[in-house]
Amino acid sequence: MDRSVYITSTGAFLPGKPVPNEEMEQYIGELNDRRSRLGRFVLRQNGIKTRHYALTPDGVHLHSSADMAARAIRDALSRSEIAAERLSFLAAATTQGDLLVPGFASAVHGELGLRPMEIASFQSVCASSMMAFKSVYLQLKAGEHDCGVACAAEFSSRFFRPGFYAGREQEGEDSSALMETEFLRWTLSDGAGAWLLETRPNEGRRSLRVEWIDLCSYADRFDPCMYAGTSRNRAGERKPWSHYDSPALAAQQGAVVLKQDFDLLYRMFPVWAKHYLELVDRRRLRPGAIDHFLAHYSSHSLRGEMVKLLAKTGAMVPEARWFTNLYSQGNTGAASILLMLHQLIEERDLQPGQQVLGFIPESGRCVIAFMLLTVV
Repeated sequence: MDRSVYITSTGAFLPGKPVPNEEMEQYIGELNDRRSRLGRFVLRQNGIKTRHYALTPDGVHLHSSADMAARAIRDALSRSEIAAERLSFLAAATTQGDLLVPGFASAVHGELGLRPMEIASFQSVCASSMMAFKSVYLQLKAGEHDCGVACAAEFSSRFFRPGFYAGREQEGEDSSALMETEFLRWTLSDGAGAWLLETRPNEGRRSLRVEWIDLCSYADRFDPCMYAGTSRNRAGERKPWSHYDSPALAAQQGAVVLKQDFDLLYRMFPVWAKHYLELVDRRRLRPGAIDHFLAHYSSHSLRGEMVKLLAKTGAMVPEARWFTNLYSQGNTGAASILLMLHQLIEERDLQPGQQVLGFIPESGRCVIAFMLLTVV
């Protein structure tokens, strides 16, 4: 029997107050004048105006990633038509969790305090939430469960505090090397989102039927592009943090700092575009019929690159139908697409029959994810 699966409720948690650009360094800290100037350049490029941090200005942690995920799930449950006790499957995603071991889903389940249930943990970058989403979708589709939740949370700001850069003399590095760390430091922020999935639609309000979820890795073609936990020597060879004699030595060599390789990033764009065109043919997707296009991108300048590339393909979703929360919430990594759909539902009067296309490129090691939803 074919079982349809529906998103029946969404939830969100954004910590603290919105932090404007001029207050950012009060939270993530000042490193030096050169990095601050680079930061201002990044802000002009990414277009972000406000974001949220799970830190106080003096560096005190207000939440954990697991706590934020649990709060987003509770928010989704509070908006749903079911009791929390019906939840029997939890899939949780993050880029970097609170602990090395155990898995993130265990931590979220513990924070929730709900009954024993099946769980799954997913660790990647922006597309990890889609991995969790697809896991829940397939579990319900297969008849293993009738109700499950996919969540994702990020607490990036804690890794941008000055202590993570201590002991490293970087004033001699060129601007491109510094930009590998500063771009992410001035772009990523904190938050959590959750989607509740069921095998039946809501009775009293609209739901979103999941038509399909498409996800593919191209890691066979690329080295890590957005990464932490490794450093490169002058020959370009990578050494994992766990291969150093101590965590302190790994940190001193820059192996724990989050970095973005821009040369690799721009080489991924044509691969993502080719996958999209193949998807249009394989899924018989009609871009002009999409009512809402949820495109995840980390910077306004990268959106421009995306628009130019898609326009050349002839399979462009009209830009007037694009929806993003980047400028007000920043780039919340794995949680971005979950928070984006939540905000779309809150702000737009979705009508039955409308279609929502989600596009989530992940630069970590080149992953691409799409989803198609129908309003019912």
